[in-house]
Amino acid sequence: MDYYVLSDKYIEKEIASRIKALRLSKNITQKELAEATTLSLNSIKSLESGRSKISTLIAVLRELEALEYLDNFIPEISISPMQLAKTQGHVRKRASGDRLKLQAKDESEW
Repeated sequence: MDYYVLSDKYIEKEIASRIKALRLSKNITQKELAEATTLSLNSIKSLESGRSKISTLIAVLRELEALEYLDNFIPEISISPMQLAKTQGHVRKRASGDRLKLQAKDESEW
């Protein structure tokens, strides 16, 4: 599926329907899931309709024993040994913004 051609709302609904399908495949009611996660029934309903918090998603995936899907959802970003050597072992904590991009462009024009 090419998510870039889809609207944000469509993607929200797709995630919501997959969560609902996962819950149903485990034969768990919304009420049972709410009780097991200590979330409200409305929180579960909101999640399954695409209107929820990330913390609700995590709690539900934990209860459905599906947290490993997060690796597929957003893979961990690793730093290559070469990139780490260039930064002298410092891990980036923020973006450089336009200032360094402009500086690099100016240097390449020399």
